[in-house]
Amino acid sequence: MNNSPALRLGARSFSTIMATSLVGLIAFGWPLFAAPSSSVVAHSTDAPWLFAIIVPLMLAVVVSSFTDGGMDAKAVAMLGVLAAVVAVLRPLGGGTVGIEPIWVVLVLGGRALGPGFGFALGAVSLFASALITGGVGPWLPFQMLAAAWVGLGAGLLPKFSGRAEILLLAGYGAVASFAYGLLLNLWFWPFTADLPEAVAYVPGAAVGENLVSWFKFTVVTSLGYDIPRAVLTVTLILVAGAPILNALRRVSRRAVFDPRPAFVTAGPRQ
Repeated sequence: MNNSPALRLGARSFSTIMATSLVGLIAFGWPLFAAPSSSVVAHSTDAPWLFAIIVPLMLAVVVSSFTDGGMDAKAVAMLGVLAAVVAVLRPLGGGTVGIEPIWVVLVLGGRALGPGFGFALGAVSLFASALITGGVGPWLPFQMLAAAWVGLGAGLLPKFSGRAEILLLAGYGAVASFAYGLLLNLWFWPFTADLPEAVAYVPGAAVGENLVSWFKFTVVTSLGYDIPRAVLTVTLILVAGAPILNALRRVSRRAVFDPRPAFVTAGPRQ
């Protein structure tokens, strides 16, 4: 069945997503390309705050969707409900290794309601949960961006239906779980002191050398979180993915996230 996305990507919202993603790639990837004498490396302890521009850019995605007609009151309501669900679910995994059921909501929400909605949901829900749990800090823009990419990617997956779609989403959920951990490691890895030489960041080193160190750092510090996150996400999608997708699509159809019909005056009958 054909489903209209809850947040259609108009020219402004598409451009804002692209601009935000570009800034995000720079924010995440600068350690791999910065020269040792660059001001970013010289002030590395301040670098995360310099990239806090990501936060207003994320919010601009939602604002721009209003201006180009991509989001109406019903889509905003849906976004608020799902962001609230994520904000409630996120503290449940606090202190428990990798137990993070929020990724199921982001993956299925992006899949059912479109890539633009998935991007906005990832950013808004992580921001809201940080306010509730007191998790606001230099890491927040990076968490928001990585979660937004997860929702965006789910909406851009190829079209499948039935069991094949659930298997596709389960595989994507596993990949996204590991990718999220890998990306979040990249933002604080350069600032982590007293690391063994094999996993330490070396300013100005060859890109390949720092890439290997980053992957090793992830294996040593992050896989204990990433594997349980992936297992839980895959399990929940396989068990509950179909009914949740159907429910989201049913709500989307009833809300009619479509352009408003235009009425024209009929001509005289012949």
